[in-house]
Amino acid sequence: MDNAAFLNDPAMRGSEAAFSQEEYADRQARAQTALRASGHAALVVTGPETIYWLTGRQTAGYFAFQALLLPSSGPMTLLVRQLEFFGAVANTWLSDIVTYQDGDDPAGALVSLLRERGVAMPAIELSGWFLPSRLVSEIAHRLGVAELTDGSDILPPLRMVKSDAERDAIRAAARYAEAGMVAAIEACTVGADENAIAAAMLGAATRAGSEAMAMEPLVSSGPRSGLPHMTWRRRALSEGDPVFLELAGSHARYHAALMRTVWLGKPPAEAQRMMDCALFALDAAISQIRPGASCAAPHEAAQRIIDAAGFTSAFRKRIGYSMGIAFAPDWGEGGILSLFSGVQRLIEPGMVFHIPATLRSFGHWTVGASETVIVTETGAEPLSNLPRALTSR
Repeated sequence: MDNAAFLNDPAMRGSEAAFSQEEYADRQARAQTALRASGHAALVVTGPETIYWLTGRQTAGYFAFQALLLPSSGPMTLLVRQLEFFGAVANTWLSDIVTYQDGDDPAGALVSLLRERGVAMPAIELSGWFLPSRLVSEIAHRLGVAELTDGSDILPPLRMVKSDAERDAIRAAARYAEAGMVAAIEACTVGADENAIAAAMLGAATRAGSEAMAMEPLVSSGPRSGLPHMTWRRRALSEGDPVFLELAGSHARYHAALMRTVWLGKPPAEAQRMMDCALFALDAAISQIRPGASCAAPHEAAQRIIDAAGFTSAFRKRIGYSMGIAFAPDWGEGGILSLFSGVQRLIEPGMVFHIPATLRSFGHWTVGASETVIVTETGAEPLSNLPRALTSR
């Protein structure tokens, strides 16, 4: 079957779409309203998360150049590698999908598309993960301009507040994450190794329903647990070891994360004191997540508790970040919204945040817990019922 026949087959278009055609139509209408307000006639969207939010387009092949031409009015056009065409038809409701062949110049393919659609000078989402500077330079050269107009800030605000369908997906992802965390904790025994824990975590989350995660889970033990973002590495667990565990479940590319700490035996007094502080900080942060509060308020509440306990140097990070659509290399939306000092964006109902309250004795241990929460009309709804206290086994 050729491209045209496949595209026009009613049994194929949208057959793999994660959400309804109406959900995407609403997002596209809001995006075009925001685009008109920005003063631009068109936007070239390059980030896989934004393309997915607008169209449902998802694939493991997003490493190949793709672009969505969003005009201020009228239908959109998706440009993808030829191999990706058939999946793009199945995952979206788009009627205009253009391809380029392996060996073609992606910059040339994009500029040709712009000229064919009568778009002289669009804004471009330059912050996309997979738009390297060399390609940016080539696009600008072919358009005959010194630099491209950055439209990266036009659409992210629309993704900050999640629809009912998006929140349902995140709740499902949270169930998968909790199943994985329960299995991981149970697998933490003397003599087991980090790989066995990771296998238990991934297996349980996947059996519960999780799809591919945008970042691998974090499993580290002993002194390795005191190094940020370590993954499993075959280390065998011994009596007295700390074990740091964190993962995100995934449903329709929407993620919810969860983090817990295990100690094999009795933890040192200092580690327990740090854990108690982290839990107080987590509670303080969640208590400040409510409509009308600034995104700085939860961080500042947690920071006050951490500073008062003398653990300032053990923290050194933001208290949270937005959650939603994620493609590797990150499971969060921290690039569009953070809970941190100086972020004055007001919290709104429907926003979703991951709140990892972690304290580290670097090179020795990490302790803490996290929750993914949905902002309600009155506060924050944590999506896990798993106890947060340090688990001794």
